[in-house]
Amino acid sequence: MDTIEAIKTRRSVRKFSDKIVEPEKIQTILEAVQAAPSWSNMQCWRLIVVKSAETRAKISDISYVEAFLATRGYKSNPAQKGIADAPVVIVLCAVPEQSGEMVGQPYYMTDAGIASENLMLAAHAVGLATVFVGVFDEEKRGDLLEIPPGVRIVGLFPIGYPLSEPKAGPPRKPLEEIVFYEKWKE
Repeated sequence: MDTIEAIKTRRSVRKFSDKIVEPEKIQTILEAVQAAPSWSNMQCWRLIVVKSAETRAKISDISYVEAFLATRGYKSNPAQKGIADAPVVIVLCAVPEQSGEMVGQPYYMTDAGIASENLMLAAHAVGLATVFVGVFDEEKRGDLLEIPPGVRIVGLFPIGYPLSEPKAGPPRKPLEEIVFYEKWKE
């Protein structure tokens, strides 16, 4: 799949079939994350690949943060069921001390964001689907997965074959609204 086509056709998917994901496809996704650029090539990300149905169910159970979701008008995390149903969940973590900081700006979130995009595009390129899940109880999840103190959980990625063909994506803002040349203009 061509890169631009992958970018334009990737969709967030929350409903997965029970078809097993081939190990070589997971390996391709992991290698895509490994190839992501990072601040000063520090590569602060760490990945936990979760295949156990029991662990995925526990992760799903703690993927609801009432205070946040209520402010967004949600009654539940739309991706919560997908976390339990997907054959694989990748938990993307970052080690802040192994990333840069400049002028008070920590770069671990930027590095993890770049790695996340590589992960999602690679999944799409090999025929799989995923969605970025960023609403969860980090402390409970860290305890469940035995993540060391100081390591931050940045996102969850349920991965599998989509239950149905993804629909067209939501409308995007016109370039005229988001792009300025030379100076910020309203």
